[in-house]
Amino acid sequence: MLSDATRKEIAAKLIECLQEKKQIGLLTKDYPEIEVEDSYRIQEFIIDSFKQQGDAVKGYKIGLTSKVMQEMVGTHEPDFATMTDRMFELEASTLQYADWIAPHVEVEVAFVMKDELRGPKVNAADVIRATDFILPSIELVDLRVAMAPGMDVRDTIADLAAVGAVVLGGNPVRLDDVDVRQIGGQLIINDEVKEEGMSSAVLGNPVNAVVWLVNKLSEFGVGFKPGDVILSGSFVRALPVSPGDRVVARFDNGLGDVAIDFA
Repeated sequence: MLSDATRKEIAAKLIECLQEKKQIGLLTKDYPEIEVEDSYRIQEFIIDSFKQQGDAVKGYKIGLTSKVMQEMVGTHEPDFATMTDRMFELEASTLQYADWIAPHVEVEVAFVMKDELRGPKVNAADVIRATDFILPSIELVDLRVAMAPGMDVRDTIADLAAVGAVVLGGNPVRLDDVDVRQIGGQLIINDEVKEEGMSSAVLGNPVNAVVWLVNKLSEFGVGFKPGDVILSGSFVRALPVSPGDRVVARFDNGLGDVAIDFA
């Protein structure tokens, strides 16, 4: 375990990376005694710093929702990060590539909460009742901790689970109008389908990921609030983008497209 002073020191380094668009080496190499709890506490210090600058919490991102990815980083469960308003970009907008460090894009179903919900002991029925609607989304993944051999979940959690931004499509669909397990999605870059998958790749059902998250958050004394956006996890591989790229996430079952450009 790390001391609070060391956690704050690491948080300050990651905030500097965000500000200066640079990367640092593996935390697990520089701080071999770091544990998963330390990484989540480092994340809290970063989010607290954002709040002090006027940010508001707007939701959460769930990552590592496939067993393959979990095994790659040495964990048996997903991870998460808190998202503030600075992490939301408008669909059909043009993002400046230089504002990011190592941007990648993913396709995800976003849940928007209607009611407050707190764990533990929340089940799928509770999540379905508390959800207002779902939206198509693109997650922009960015890495402040540079990828290197030996990287594991402790590195990624401290780095806000690698969240950069989220782009929500303005086409809401209610859960009782769709089988959320059977939503197909494509990741299209410059008019070429690069990846495609099915939402059931997210823990068998994206609802399961949201159940996991709200119960996990209870360990930190927080839960979902009305209006919170929950990124349920990607069901395609994250792909890098380059300046000049146009990215489209295309969903079936009525969710439609969401697109962004990189200048």
